[in-house]
Amino acid sequence: MGFEKNHNVIVCIDSDGCAMDTMNLKHQRCFGPYAVEVFGLRDRERFIAIWDRLNLYSQTRGINRFKGLVLGLKAYGYELDIQHLTDWVNSSRELSNRSLMAEFERVGSADLRLALDWSEKVNEGIKALRHQDAPFGNVKRSLEMITQFADVAVVSSANNDAIIDEWSRHHLLPYVNVVFGQEQGSKAFALNQLKQYGYQPEQILMVGDSPGDLGAAQEARTLFFPILCHQESESWDRLVLEALGKLVFQKFDDTYQQQLIATFQQHLTASEE
Repeated sequence: MGFEKNHNVIVCIDSDGCAMDTMNLKHQRCFGPYAVEVFGLRDRERFIAIWDRLNLYSQTRGINRFKGLVLGLKAYGYELDIQHLTDWVNSSRELSNRSLMAEFERVGSADLRLALDWSEKVNEGIKALRHQDAPFGNVKRSLEMITQFADVAVVSSANNDAIIDEWSRHHLLPYVNVVFGQEQGSKAFALNQLKQYGYQPEQILMVGDSPGDLGAAQEARTLFFPILCHQESESWDRLVLEALGKLVFQKFDDTYQQQLIATFQQHLTASEE
């Protein structure tokens, strides 16, 4: 998708768990169960509980799939060596199947092969769920309002094909100027790329539901607005009725930003308990 700048500000939106009500579905039907299968984990129930806690109900919610895999296997006490996978996760700028395949071809280790098999299986599983996904109820209405005042980017760690497929089927893609998915690199990298189109940091708003979204915004020195899990509709209403105006009219000051971050972190902490 080509990029055309129409406004002075841009709203960057995460996909899974933020715009699309797909996060629990994908993790509970694909990510966790397929890890049990591919890595031959014996205690399925314990691993699934670990996986869901790390990826849905804690400060690591929304983490990249490969980072989540390493954290999950280590928390479970996986007995086989995953050092090559760990090293790749910690050093690669692009955590994608394409990058992982290149690393496997270079190193040839069993843990990289298993991780690639798992990720490919997850992608196929997600395709099979394509008729069960849906955006949160007022996302389309909110995008219609946002595009009157701001450009829109999808900034997600999901793979590009899945993003474009989901947003197209639910008639959301016409509201989007550009898509940055897994293949383009990290979310912070995507936010920094937008500066090259003339947006100042205070004109770029990252909208997300996970600490990774907040971290990306902080790393890129842009703004952040949280979509709270289990309060998605209320969060989207606040985004368009309150935060959007502050963004457009340069009233999104540090006091307001810190209030949003505090609310977000308190909400996540409560979800862990």
